[in-house]
Amino acid sequence: MKKFLVIQTASIGDVILATAVAEKLHVYFPDSQIDMMIKKGYESLFDNHPYLNRVYSWDKKNHKYSSLLSIWRQVRKQRYDQIINIQRYAATGFITAFGKAKETSGFDKNPFSCFFTHKIKHEIGVKGLHEVDRNQKLIVHLTDDKAVRPALYPNEAVFEKVKHYKTGTYICVAPCSLWFTKQFPEERWIHFLNLVPDDLKVYLLGGRDDIAYCDRIIANVPNKQIESLAGQLNLLESAALMRDAKMNYVNDSSPMHLASSQNAPTTAIFCSTVTDFGFGPLSDDSVVVQENRNLKCRPCGLHGYKKCPEGHFRCAEFIEIRELTDRL
Repeated sequence: MKKFLVIQTASIGDVILATAVAEKLHVYFPDSQIDMMIKKGYESLFDNHPYLNRVYSWDKKNHKYSSLLSIWRQVRKQRYDQIINIQRYAATGFITAFGKAKETSGFDKNPFSCFFTHKIKHEIGVKGLHEVDRNQKLIVHLTDDKAVRPALYPNEAVFEKVKHYKTGTYICVAPCSLWFTKQFPEERWIHFLNLVPDDLKVYLLGGRDDIAYCDRIIANVPNKQIESLAGQLNLLESAALMRDAKMNYVNDSSPMHLASSQNAPTTAIFCSTVTDFGFGPLSDDSVVVQENRNLKCRPCGLHGYKKCPEGHFRCAEFIEIRELTDRL
């Protein structure tokens, strides 16, 4: 039995996309032990996962380095056949290089990559190259060069919890993002939702920090069947609800990747970022909506900003609401 460790300790979306590596390893090595190392707080993504064996949870906020050393000691004891590191930073590079695995692979931008068995060039901004394709290069020596879709596995109990929301046709809207310039503006969400047919149920999704934002949207969308579930569903429950939605409207943020993990219909709104960074939707029924005037200032950054650097936010304002309503 082969033993694999996949490392991705970045954001929720990055962790979801990293599951594509685990999926491909499972296809080629169905009897193998596949473990993951992620950032603490995202463990619920893998509750009752059908074939992930163990999830190492790195506490980056409290006791960051003692937590890392604890994981390193545990990893060394496992004697993995392969450690696949998707991260490009020194901390996880140390785990990879000195984890006593038979072979290691990671990107050349990692400071410890000189110690890796397989060092892969990290390319971003290459047209048509998605993050899952980029990550697939780390295991091409074990499988092939074709990436698969990332996947999460809500179990029966999770689907049962959201079952009562599915009594009719509905859409899901995840209006928030950590970054202002990646988030479709509040007033534009309101404009769109006021055009949704009255008989179509709308669920707003988000975390606890998004409750007030969602409540303001609802206050400005009268006479609609709209309900905020912000702060009420965990990640897997949100994914389970999105799976059966008529449509899911998302920003370039983690809910988009949740939808991809369920192959759920997706309309993804890209404001300051572009799909050439490699983080677009992956569902069979997915469309990217963006401004079409070829603004010279777009993209203004890989991750987004707290405010528009140019002060006008035209990349959001120039998006046609009609392109959203056409997906209803």
